[in-house]
Amino acid sequence: MKLHDFNPAPNGQRVRIFMAEKGIDVPIVEVDLRNWAQFEEPFLSMNPFSVVPVLELDDGTFIGESVAICRYLEDLHPDPSLMGRDSKERAVIQMWDRRMELDGYLPVMHALRNAIPNFEGRVLPGTRNDLPQHPEITQRGKDALLILLARMDDQLANNRFIAGENFSIADITAHQMIRLAERIEVSIPENLTNVARWFAEVDARPSLLD
Repeated sequence: MKLHDFNPAPNGQRVRIFMAEKGIDVPIVEVDLRNWAQFEEPFLSMNPFSVVPVLELDDGTFIGESVAICRYLEDLHPDPSLMGRDSKERAVIQMWDRRMELDGYLPVMHALRNAIPNFEGRVLPGTRNDLPQHPEITQRGKDALLILLARMDDQLANNRFIAGENFSIADITAHQMIRLAERIEVSIPENLTNVARWFAEVDARPSLLD
């Protein structure tokens, strides 16, 4: 088993943090996204969507998408649990992880791709095209994030972590969402003290100290 990834890529970082939390060590094959290796063989056959990360299994199966990779690894290495131990816990964690991803992580990712000049010509992940960058998408992403952060603050008023008292994949997604937002000059508002407390604790975890 090996992971095909590009170290700075945020989705790859989600998987790497997940593996570090579980103590999983697999060989990592760096994919040179800066020189368009994701659009060339052999990577194109591994993932025709041309995005990282991709987990290559020993039987030749390729699993793309960070959450799918984490799901596979969770089943192989259930301890410590990051995706829930029973039906209720799994549903609650998935609910919060989806909220973090759909309402924050994805809007911020699109905001970044429409703001940074290096993403000109590739505003959509895994593509090279002439779709223009739009400042309006960047602003909408920033606005969406601030709405989500306020909702997170309410949740974290009575919970240590995003989905309850235990660290989970939802915290990984939310942490990387905020790290992405920093690249477009958005930080945690001063009045959201619960989010700030949570972020400081998560940011100090050994899996994030690289």
